[in-house]
Amino acid sequence: MLKAYKYRLYPSESQIEILVKHIGACRFTYNWALEQKNKAYEVDKKYLSRFELQHRLVHDLKPNNEWLKEVNSQSLLNTLINLESAFTRFFREKKGFPNFKSRKNPVQSFQIPQHYSVDFETDTIKLPKLKQPIKAKLHRKFEGKLKTATVSITPTGKYYISILVDDGKELPEKEMFDEKSTLGIDVGLTHFAILSNGEKIDNPKHLRNSMDRMKILQKRTSKKQKGSKNRNKARLAVSTLHEKIRNQRTDFLHKTSSKLISENQAIAVETLNISGMLKNHCLAQAIGDVSWSVFFRQLEYKAERYGKTLLKIGQFEPSSKLCNVCGFHNGKMTLKDRYWSCPECNTEHDRDINAAINIKKFALQNQNLLNI
Repeated sequence: MLKAYKYRLYPSESQIEILVKHIGACRFTYNWALEQKNKAYEVDKKYLSRFELQHRLVHDLKPNNEWLKEVNSQSLLNTLINLESAFTRFFREKKGFPNFKSRKNPVQSFQIPQHYSVDFETDTIKLPKLKQPIKAKLHRKFEGKLKTATVSITPTGKYYISILVDDGKELPEKEMFDEKSTLGIDVGLTHFAILSNGEKIDNPKHLRNSMDRMKILQKRTSKKQKGSKNRNKARLAVSTLHEKIRNQRTDFLHKTSSKLISENQAIAVETLNISGMLKNHCLAQAIGDVSWSVFFRQLEYKAERYGKTLLKIGQFEPSSKLCNVCGFHNGKMTLKDRYWSCPECNTEHDRDINAAINIKKFALQNQNLLNI
């Protein structure tokens, strides 16, 4: 079973120089490879494979750019693998054509496939091309085979390493579930999640609560002269606040998803066209702040890790408009109607709780499932 462990790095000034050089070299190699593939297709209608690019990298690019030899060669080759994966996603999943990487991207990173080591006794990590090990905060120990490591730097200047480990264990078998051990979840903006048992989890609204402070810091940044030290200090203050918001959101999502997975044998959710919903400019900021995609992704991999089941139903199921007691379809209900009464059985419904109950019912009917 593969699992990633992320640690904070504390490199020295000389080590920072080498790490930054690796990031720049990998970005340069990626952009060069993408340009080669684009030119080959535009001129000769030819598709360059990763192995052809690797041959050109070794025999053409490196000899003409001596500074690339100061960087770990396997990190450069790994950028070609990443580019190949980007084109594969484009052709198979229509995820968007690969773009050139910019040094202005919020997070810069490079990968190390092998030849690195972790020492838990001295709290250090040895990386290729570095003479001395880097100090790290190794707060969690692991056992297993080391896979790819990713070194990244945040806009606030903090360095991290994410290590992928294969612990050799198999995924646990799925536990049996029934109606009592299954929980339906309907997500929203007023409340982050509404559960089929009637419980509502409040939306913390991390970005909205920090918006006033964010506007002040951004206004200060706009008034500073470009390229000055004061502007860089103001930019760092904005980045620090963004980082705090992200950490608050990540902490909330992990705690919520872990709690729901541990307390239930199966979770039922509704698939949402989140990318389409983000095109609504009135709700885009609120939808981005609530991070439904990350929440669903966490539920999915945590369910696999602990032997639980995540059930998904289609996005066009009438979960809100259908009475969960008698099945009456209220076609006249609008988005503003938060409460409604069923004319057939006179049941008073909370729109969101009714939707969560229906999501659970639809999921327990196999014909309504997208996948198990």
